[in-house]
Amino acid sequence: MEPIHFSASLSDPGKPLPHFWEHTVGSGHASLALRADWQMQLRRCRTELGFRHARFHGILSEPMGTLVCECDELLYSFFNADQICDFLVSIGMKPFVELSFMPQALASGSQTVFHYRANVTPPKDLDQWSELVTKLAAHWIERYGIDEVITWFFEVWNEPNLKASWTGTQAEYFELYRRTAAALKAVDRRLRVGGPATANNEWIPEFLAFCEKHGAPVDFVSTHHYPTDALGSIGEDTETQLAQSRRSILREWAEKSRGQVRGKPLYYTEWNSSSNPRDHLHDEPYTAVVIIKTMLEARSLAAGYSFWTFTDIFEENFMPATAFQGGFGLLTLQGVAKPSYRAFELLHRLGTELLPVTGKHETVDAWAVRGRGAAVIMLTNHALPRHSIAAQSVHLSLESVLRPIRMEVERIDNTHANAKQRWIELGRPSHPQPEQVEELDAASRLVREPLPWTFEMGAIHFQLSIPPHGIAVITVGLTPDNC
Repeated sequence: MEPIHFSASLSDPGKPLPHFWEHTVGSGHASLALRADWQMQLRRCRTELGFRHARFHGILSEPMGTLVCECDELLYSFFNADQICDFLVSIGMKPFVELSFMPQALASGSQTVFHYRANVTPPKDLDQWSELVTKLAAHWIERYGIDEVITWFFEVWNEPNLKASWTGTQAEYFELYRRTAAALKAVDRRLRVGGPATANNEWIPEFLAFCEKHGAPVDFVSTHHYPTDALGSIGEDTETQLAQSRRSILREWAEKSRGQVRGKPLYYTEWNSSSNPRDHLHDEPYTAVVIIKTMLEARSLAAGYSFWTFTDIFEENFMPATAFQGGFGLLTLQGVAKPSYRAFELLHRLGTELLPVTGKHETVDAWAVRGRGAAVIMLTNHALPRHSIAAQSVHLSLESVLRPIRMEVERIDNTHANAKQRWIELGRPSHPQPEQVEELDAASRLVREPLPWTFEMGAIHFQLSIPPHGIAVITVGLTPDNC
């Protein structure tokens, strides 16, 4: 097999690589944040992956008890919301507050979405909605202090361009946003508010035009996308939809959105390798490869990129029952790390300077990152489902270096850092016993192995094979003179 050649040089100027993917992570329904296992898993993600904000649906919906009507009297209770925020603050995280869904006491209709029946109708009284927002923001400032709360984000609703999530019109959503933003700014002008929180990168120009016309403040623009968005036909399975996509479709869409936001910060508050909550690819190395490729390609396009979600403790359709059931999460119900979790672990360890790399291939991509006493080469071999892909031999040279201190490789593929494969070997237990969970955890871990290399005239040379839907991360330990 003729090797693919890539090269990079430590003498080349680099570009900043902020860890924008760590800004926020998605977490499903707000009431789940009251569970001990949910909290344990998020604490782990905060420690090992560096996530700084958590976003969840339904902080205003019925299970949270934020606003109820009793004997024709509106009763406000922020106790459950406070328990969530207390926990986030205690572990060094912050809420990315999605102001949804409609409390039944304010709802203009009965339409709901998800297993927990979140009301998706507009408020019957915008004044009462504004009062709720005002009281909630003022309460949090009193509880946590303004210096803390101004570091949070307030996002108005979730995917109002989808009928499943908002029964009102676009105009009604825009007015809801205007009134919500005004209520927040009346409490303190420094509170950060944004939208339109749409699916499929939609409504951005229209939203900003409305806000400019009506003087509505916009501190950031938020939207969502998945590679399955607007591809294929209704009823097609996920792989058929993905097969009609393009390898870098999310970068293409992010570039378009970046050009529409008028210089405002752009946050993708939901994304994943597909929008299917039961997609077997979520549990496999495929999604890990998509994460690495998407995040490194989106370097200068977004201020935040929130993966949906960090855990399979998730109940939009129903609570999952088996260990590997294709959920969105980075962690299984039992807290076993999927390959996707390990992808974020690799990204978290990266430095903050991206170096140019020469070389090109149809399925193999290479990135070089400098920082933290090392140069890191990240290789991925990625194709969409049903597209041609094969194992590839890669030769890479890193120039302008002194003899390295060490050379190590870590892999994610079918036989490395892949707990699902071990689960299959164990007979696919629906409810793994504690000793089986330990085996799965061991199989999920990244392993560092020495990598053979040669050193000639100030350049390191090495060669390795990377299988389909595989990741290889090479760490080159450098002397202080190289850093």
